[in-house]
Amino acid sequence: MAEKQEFLTYKGYPLVRSGKTIYYGNSYDPFIIMIQIATTQEINGVQLADKVLVQLLNTDPDVRPRDRIVKKSEKKGLYAAMDIAAIWLQRANAKK
Repeated sequence: MAEKQEFLTYKGYPLVRSGKTIYYGNSYDPFIIMIQIATTQEINGVQLADKVLVQLLNTDPDVRPRDRIVKKSEKKGLYAAMDIAAIWLQRANAKK
């Protein structure tokens, strides 16, 4: 029998990573965040996100794919991207 998988969470929402893309939020909520790491920078032998694209996406399957992007922004670093993502996600899902 399959075990229930626990996800890493940030401010109460799950984080799921696939390559250089991070999905933030619950897929059953009206909105989720997609974070794409566009460029990385090596600092002290560690690859860190440099240029990060943040998009607030509508999860409604009846919406056309190109209309699903509600907001988008480009940030420098993953911390700034997660900061704006948490704000957008909380505000968008509060309007349910």
